[in-house]
Amino acid sequence: MRSLLGRSKERRETGAFIAEGVRLVEEAMAVDWPFRFVLAAENLSERGRMLVAKLQARGVEVETTADNLMQSVSETEASQGLLAVLDHSSLPIPDDPSFALILDSIRDPGNLGTLLRTAAAAGVQAVFLPPETTDAFAPKVVRAGMGAHFRLPIASMAWDAIRVHTSGLTIYLAEMAAALPCWQANFKSPLALIIGNEADGASNAARQLADQQIFIPMPGKSESLNAAIAGAILMFEVVRQREE
Repeated sequence: MRSLLGRSKERRETGAFIAEGVRLVEEAMAVDWPFRFVLAAENLSERGRMLVAKLQARGVEVETTADNLMQSVSETEASQGLLAVLDHSSLPIPDDPSFALILDSIRDPGNLGTLLRTAAAAGVQAVFLPPETTDAFAPKVVRAGMGAHFRLPIASMAWDAIRVHTSGLTIYLAEMAAALPCWQANFKSPLALIIGNEADGASNAARQLADQQIFIPMPGKSESLNAAIAGAILMFEVVRQREE
């Protein structure tokens, strides 16, 4: 478990990742995500004990451990006393998505998890992660995603493969120096949004893929927005336009 929590290489090689906390384990169970086993603390809450009973009824192996040992494994300051090892089996990418998200070199786990959570809420059909983006199944990303990993196709791949999967879509790149305000872009047609790195913006590969650059007007003249906030604004502008 410590290896899975700490090393992306271990997660890739074993094909497994960890969901920590009662709510995340509930989310995984609700969609019948494949479990390997669960570690539960002795002082688990009543909600947690009820969840463990349901998992055991489904044949999931659950091992009870001392509270101090659980805390030593946990990634959080105050462990909820429940850790699940899950198969790293991402949902399949749709053949013809009409709303995709490309997260270019997003390195902050909190930003990446929040973007995934927002994407799931906005109805994004596929998320593509180029090589320089942090591991989507790292513990902090999974926690920030709040269950998005179990509802959203998330695929790490090279730019050439992303180009193939997004062919037929209009690719919009969020860029501070763009000429087109996002409110004036046509988001009703099939599209993909590219959100760039928090500090350095979009990569050259992202710029080469993009068909159109857009920006978010900021009357307050702030220098920039947090990547997760910018992504949320653009994703829900797509939702707004498509519901008109």
